Amino acid sequence: MALKATTVHRSNCVCPRCPEWTIMWLWALLPICLAVFGTVGIWVVFGIAVSNETVNITERFPYISECGTYNPQSCIFAQICNVCAVLALWVVVIRFQQVRDYGQNSKVNIASIVLGFISCVGISIIGNFQQSVVIGIHLLGAFLAFFVGLAYFWLQVWLCYKAHPFKDRHWVGPLRATFCSICTILVITMAILHNTSYKSGAAVCEWALVMSFFVLFGLFGSEFRHIDFHQLTVQKQDIISMAHQDMNTGNISTVFI
Repeated sequence: MALKATTVHRSNCVCPRCPEWTIMWLWALLPICLAVFGTVGIWVVFGIAVSNETVNITERFPYISECGTYNPQSCIFAQICNVCAVLALWVVVIRFQQVRDYGQNSKVNIASIVLGFISCVGISIIGNFQQSVVIGIHLLGAFLAFFVGLAYFWLQVWLCYKAHPFKDRHWVGPLRATFCSICTILVITMAILHNTSYKSGAAVCEWALVMSFFVLFGLFGSEFRHIDFHQLTVQKQDIISMAHQDMNTGNISTVFI
């Protein structure tokens, strides 16, 4: 039994009536939808928490987890985190396959998908284990989501310059590196402020960090727009692995056992 994953990269046709062109933009929308849904979702949770006075912004600015730790917004927060975790996992898998089909089936690419998986698990843990109930597990989820997630995006900066061909490298690479640098500064600042009892400042850093993470996910839209087709099928296969590239069409097909 074999799992076949196929990625077909964009041809030179840019006609809106071309089926390949339509599929291309559908894939580009996946990381963008993740970024928009996550951003809107956590601010909705913030609005509900402020309106029902479970957080008091006149005393200090709340952490995201504080906004989503009490009912009814805790249910919404958990669902938002679960959906974001699934969408992020989907993005991570597609990005791994795309980089591999570009010829970068390296240890760095394998490490990136492992870190991406771990980070997605952390996102789900954050939403389902509220800090007011099980603070230890919640903090573990935050560590996996933020620190491991940041390591994942730094690996994507490296892969961005190593994966060929990549037409948008001249602006996606520097922009991704810039936001990764911002996230690194925010993580360090958040940890320092939290440990020195400047909770409001640490909370602001956390919100800015999450917004930056969503921007980093959204940037994958630029790379995914070069994909016309992506499928996963399960079928019988006698050989252990097979890779075929048609140089005339630019189609890349990879089969995994």
